[in-house]
Amino acid sequence: MRIGVYPGTFDPVTNGHLDIIKRGAGLFDKLYILVANNINKHTLFSVEERIQLLKEAVVEWPNVEVVTSPLLTVEFAASVGAKAMLRGLRMVSDFEYELQMATLNKNLNDQVETIFIMSSHEYSFLSSSSVKEIARFNGDVSHFVPKHVELALQKKR
Repeated sequence: MRIGVYPGTFDPVTNGHLDIIKRGAGLFDKLYILVANNINKHTLFSVEERIQLLKEAVVEWPNVEVVTSPLLTVEFAASVGAKAMLRGLRMVSDFEYELQMATLNKNLNDQVETIFIMSSHEYSFLSSSSVKEIARFNGDVSHFVPKHVELALQKKR
């Protein structure tokens, strides 16, 4: 069985994330979406809220499971038998950080690979941070997130 892990903060999940998830679901028999509790990021939604928003967003892919873990990402991947971690790249500016993380993870566990997927063109500009900022100022985020996420953002204002 080919098992993959797509880690991220997902605060909130965007259509860009869902594009990567859809494509990743086709690459793996089982794809775990690992919701991180990144202590370096100030999140709008709690881990539990992000998990719930993601679960609602991925119902159409039966081989996708949304989880969280106290383990390092690469340790979680190894614990579920994953051979690869999936990462989305939007622009060249993402590459330096992602390469650093992939190299670090490879040093921690050389049995887990990192696979990069380029964002689809229509999502290459999209980030959770920009979605939160637009929503904060009552802007229209309906083209960037699923409807249930749009409603959750409205409640957070």
